[in-house]
Amino acid sequence: MKIKLIAVGTRMPDWVDEAVEEYARRLPGDFRLEVKPVPMARRGRNADVAKAMQQESDSLLGQIDNRDTVVVLDVEGRRHTTDSLARRMASQQHCGSDIALLVGGPDGLDAGCLQRADERWSLSDLTLPHPLVRVVLAEQIYRVWTVLQGHPYHRR
Repeated sequence: MKIKLIAVGTRMPDWVDEAVEEYARRLPGDFRLEVKPVPMARRGRNADVAKAMQQESDSLLGQIDNRDTVVVLDVEGRRHTTDSLARRMASQQHCGSDIALLVGGPDGLDAGCLQRADERWSLSDLTLPHPLVRVVLAEQIYRVWTVLQGHPYHRR
């Protein structure tokens, strides 16, 4: 199974890229993480925020395949425990389709992304900086894999 982390923003700090790459490197080929950044739309002083969100969402949706299970990260989405997320991803792995995790820009996702979503997940009630979201998702994907493998990384 391929897990595509498709996120708005193309220039992340080095520590973000290094952390995400480290967790991705630890995963086997049959449970791999692939990061696909898309450009953030320009926002000026009098920017049309709705138009910027639509441009970003079009870019995000352009990176998914028709057979992907699309999960949007949304503050109002479902919260998972590590174990429930592991069960969910194991089920997805058995179905044979890939997962596309969509992370919007500073103003969120427009209606097109939300309508295309098969699921909505929330990482926290807190507002997290977008670079940190990438690291948290990469670590949790690795953690889920370790749970599924019975690896001692995840201690209950």
